[in-house]
Amino acid sequence: MDVTLHLAQDPEADALLGRSPLAALVGMLLDQQVPMEWAFKGPRTIADRLGTDDLDAHDIAAQAPEAFASLLSEKPAVHRYPGSMAKRIQQLCQYLVEHYDGDAELVWKGVDDGRELLRRLEDLPGFGKQKAQIFLALLGKQLNIRPKGWQEAAGAYGEPKSFRSVADITGPESLAKVRAHKQELKAAAKAAKASGK
Repeated sequence: MDVTLHLAQDPEADALLGRSPLAALVGMLLDQQVPMEWAFKGPRTIADRLGTDDLDAHDIAAQAPEAFASLLSEKPAVHRYPGSMAKRIQQLCQYLVEHYDGDAELVWKGVDDGRELLRRLEDLPGFGKQKAQIFLALLGKQLNIRPKGWQEAAGAYGEPKSFRSVADITGPESLAKVRAHKQELKAAAKAAKASGK
């Protein structure tokens, strides 16, 4: 895996996401309740604070939980909820160590069926169906990981040029389109709630 992603809108952070399967998974895990760029910059910040060029699932899984939470809490914090996200990242890394010998790429490497890949992603701690579908769409659209039926398994996120998620962000222009789509969804949900539906 060595591509150029533009999810963090920061060259060093995006370079790590493009070459490190674990960094990409951790960025996706962090992508909730914070701006997308902040979430996907997180893996680079964590690597820097660990004094390394990449993330290592074995190393993160073995960290003392309090020390790892403290590392994510340093200013600027990696996430709005650094303590709970530190725990989730460690759970993800522990799962990868137990099931994939710590190699995040093995989650999708050699998988030839989109539904099977979606199932594997949904099995990851912190990944529900929507997050798994978005990551599957990211793999297919930007990382050229395209097992048979991947678009169908990714649902609406797999549609070409849908601008629904991080899977469609290739630069500032597409980021603006994705952000506009998310704002439309929030406005529609707010209007539905206000009307009592």
